[in-house]
Amino acid sequence: MADRRIAIVGSGFGGLAAAIRLQAAGLSTTLFEARDLPGGRAYVYRDQGFTFDAGPTVITAPHCLEELFALAGERMEDHVTLLPVTPFYRLKWQDGTAFDYGGDAASMRAQIAAMAPGDVSGYDRFIDYSRQVFEAGYQGLVDSAFLRFFDMVRVAPALARLRADRSVYGAVSQFVKDERLRQALSFHALLIGGNPFETSAIYTLIPFLERKWGVWFPVGGTGALVSALVALYQRLGGTLRLSTPVQRIRVTQGRHGAPVHVVTTGNAVDEVFDAVVSNADLHHTYGRLYAGTAPAERTRAHLERMHWSMSLFLIYFGTRRKYPGQAHHTVLFGPRYRDMLAEIFHGPALPPDFSLYLHQPTVTDPALAPPGGEAFYVLAPVPHLGSADVDWTREAEPYAERVLEALEVGLPGLRREIVTKRIFTPLDFRDQLNAFQGSAFSVAPRLSQSAYFRPHNRDPEIPGLYIVGAGTHPGAGVPGVINSAKATARVVLEDLGRAGEAMAS
Repeated sequence: MADRRIAIVGSGFGGLAAAIRLQAAGLSTTLFEARDLPGGRAYVYRDQGFTFDAGPTVITAPHCLEELFALAGERMEDHVTLLPVTPFYRLKWQDGTAFDYGGDAASMRAQIAAMAPGDVSGYDRFIDYSRQVFEAGYQGLVDSAFLRFFDMVRVAPALARLRADRSVYGAVSQFVKDERLRQALSFHALLIGGNPFETSAIYTLIPFLERKWGVWFPVGGTGALVSALVALYQRLGGTLRLSTPVQRIRVTQGRHGAPVHVVTTGNAVDEVFDAVVSNADLHHTYGRLYAGTAPAERTRAHLERMHWSMSLFLIYFGTRRKYPGQAHHTVLFGPRYRDMLAEIFHGPALPPDFSLYLHQPTVTDPALAPPGGEAFYVLAPVPHLGSADVDWTREAEPYAERVLEALEVGLPGLRREIVTKRIFTPLDFRDQLNAFQGSAFSVAPRLSQSAYFRPHNRDPEIPGLYIVGAGTHPGAGVPGVINSAKATARVVLEDLGRAGEAMAS
């Protein structure tokens, strides 16, 4: 089995998790990463004593990560420490309302009673609905590959009973009437790249998932978690090659008649592998890596007809002073919700207003900034490059100034206290991460693009090509991509006659 060589393209959470599972099962794996650090979107920037996680900051369902260490007979807590985040999020609206959204049911009910007393019972019913969706749409399904239409038919009755055809916002609205509370219970769709007014109600399972397993943050930042996974992979004997972009992959016939994949990297070296697991952007995989093959061209054309998630505008910044009393995660809702989201997801221009997510990790881990300082990043959902014609080379600095000015409502004097700043736009998603149209979360999580209807974990036409990450089942978010790796690794091992390997833990 060790003579079966598997290439993994991209060291995001999905690629790392797949590499760990396959290496633990006895395969020989090589993990290719184009950038100088592992992690994909979970890259790390460091400047003047500040540490900035570039991407994922909300860690839920930590057992998905614990399973990876258990495959090697290890405990995650011996290598990385997760700290609970309380509240999960602080939500703020333009009218001055602030709401600490968390896992404590009594606190949530008390805050709802103060904000919208008529919605307390509706909130309780919504959480019970969220639990039912979780049980029908997550447990036993999230790490299963939907390779056949029958796989979808099998779960359809339960999802139909729960009206998965409705949007997240539509489902929430059946239970609560206050508009602020509707936003508070539906914004989670944005965390996986979906419009709450279009994303399937399947994703209303997130509030229950968070209540069940909590929201966490690793000591040292998300980058510390990536480093721990890389070290685990290398202890298992895996090979990681940084600064080694894959340029193209050709499928040809091997010595024994079986198809093999010839991987060409940036230094023009060809290596032969029995299979490839791609954690690269879907469109990049088919439009660039496998370009020239008829099945890949068909898939590329199909992908270009699909709906893609929005992009993001991010500012990473550090301050010379402290801002006490803040939450680790803060969501600042703009003056519009439905209309702004429609413009973000469908263009044709950059909306005049914004909603913001502010990440202040030094609330939980002060060591991420120099003494006396704070580390932040703020993001605004924005249209991807295919839905709005925005010249980000000109608009980035003025837009950043508007965002930072808006933050000064809660962070007085912010702009004069900033000592380091970095901006990341949709152009960077396209150029640095090879993201199609600068999309931040790959294919949008609509019902018509979920489960069987999402690009499959195993390519149906190119033998030996497998997919992990946000673009395949189950979708974006750290639990999503980790579970995509579990589903994909299971299929790889089944195809190699080793069903069940590296699955149990």
